[in-house]
Amino acid sequence: MSSRRGGARVSRPRKPLTKAMLLPMDQASVRQQSLNFHLALVACRDGHGNGHLFNELMRTVYLAWFLQQDGFGSEPVGRFKAAEIAVEAALELAHAANEWVLAEDAVPVFESLLALHDAQLATVPLHKIISAEHRLRQFLGGTASSPVPDVDPDGMA
Repeated sequence: MSSRRGGARVSRPRKPLTKAMLLPMDQASVRQQSLNFHLALVACRDGHGNGHLFNELMRTVYLAWFLQQDGFGSEPVGRFKAAEIAVEAALELAHAANEWVLAEDAVPVFESLLALHDAQLATVPLHKIISAEHRLRQFLGGTASSPVPDVDPDGMA
């Protein structure tokens, strides 16, 4: 007979977080990631995008979303949805006409979300960023069409 009652799970104690995991990323890493994301936006805005660069933009949007869900940010949900819609439209254009360009009216949306993510990278504890990246990998491996909830016409979730 098993010594466990009622099928209760045995949980292992969590390893304590290290000092490095409790602090924000180092500034060199923050600058490198920020530069990569901003260069992707410039390339996509100027018609020099490609599938990889658009994926980088959406990766940034989703990481910012997951971090905001953890309490680091207050951008309207509609802004995240607008970014998704803009990328979907750009991908349709790329498929139809082989033009990899982000619509001009979508650029301010991405600029504000990149600014949010820059602030997140500079202030959020590293373990939260790693957790957001894990959530992104789970989303990408799943079947959901978006981690961002749909918004009503007033821009509320």
